[in-house]
Amino acid sequence: MVEQESKAVNSIVLGVVELQDLTDSEQKERLRLERQVERAFYVAGCALAKLKTDKLYRSTHSTFEDYCQDRFSFTRRHVNYLIAAAGVVDNLKMGTNCSQNNEDAENLILPTTASQCRPLTALEPLKQVEAWSEAITQAGGKVPPARIVQEVVQNMQQQKKIPNPWHVGEVAQIVVKGNSDLKGKGGCWAVIVAVNDFSCSVQLWDGEYQVKPENLKELPYSNEQQKEIKELSDLISKIKLDDIEQPTRDFLAGLGKINRPWLTELEKSILEFLEKNFLS
Repeated sequence: MVEQESKAVNSIVLGVVELQDLTDSEQKERLRLERQVERAFYVAGCALAKLKTDKLYRSTHSTFEDYCQDRFSFTRRHVNYLIAAAGVVDNLKMGTNCSQNNEDAENLILPTTASQCRPLTALEPLKQVEAWSEAITQAGGKVPPARIVQEVVQNMQQQKKIPNPWHVGEVAQIVVKGNSDLKGKGGCWAVIVAVNDFSCSVQLWDGEYQVKPENLKELPYSNEQQKEIKELSDLISKIKLDDIEQPTRDFLAGLGKINRPWLTELEKSILEFLEKNFLS
C-alpha cells in the first residue's frame, strides 16, 4: 500500500513541468517565429497574387487555376480566398499607418488567420480599417476572432442600407457568389423582372430566381442589345421544358449562357423550329 502511494506521489511530481524563463534574445526569436506562423496565410496570398499577375505559371500551365490545383492542390476558391485576405492585410497596414508613428506601426494588431479577413472583403477599404479597429476594441485590445469580425461587419452593413442599383428590364450576368440556388448558373444572362430593397427577381433560361444585387454583374450591352436578350428570354420561357429531350434542353442551356447579344443563323433556325413545336 505504501509502495503504491509512493508511486502515485512520484507520478504527480513527474507530471509537474517547471517553466523556464527565456533570455531576451530567445524571447525575441520566439516572437519572430510566432509572427511568421501567424502571417503564413498573408505570405501565401501575396505570392499567389504575384504568380497570377506576372503569369509565372505559363511555362507549364495554360491557366492559373490549373497551375494552383496541380502545384498546391488549391481550389480556385481557396486561392481567391488567400489573395483577398492578403489584400485586406495590406489595406489595414496602409490605413492604420497613416495615423500612427513608426514605433506604433511595428506593434500593429493585424489578422493572424485568413478567416479573420474574409468578412472584411465585403467592405470598402476605408470601412475595412474602421471595422477591424472596432473588432479589436470589442476583443479587449487583442486580435479578434473571426466571429467578432463577422458581427461587426454585419452591423455596419445593416446600419448603412445600400440602395439596390438594379432596375426592371435590365440584363445582367449571374455571379454565383454564395447562392447555392445558382449552382451551375454562373455566366448566364439574367433579365431583371422585379427589384426589391435587397434582392431582385430575375428570369433565366430555365425559370425565375431570387438573387442579391451582388449576384448580378453588369453587361456592356446597349439598350437595343438588351432588348434582343429580353426577346430571347421571353421566347425560351414559353417553351415547355418538360416536353423536350435532353439534347434540346442542352441547346437552350447553351443559349442561356451566350456571351453575345445576338444569335447565329443556325441558332435562329433551331429556335424557330422549337417555337413552332414546343410553345406552351
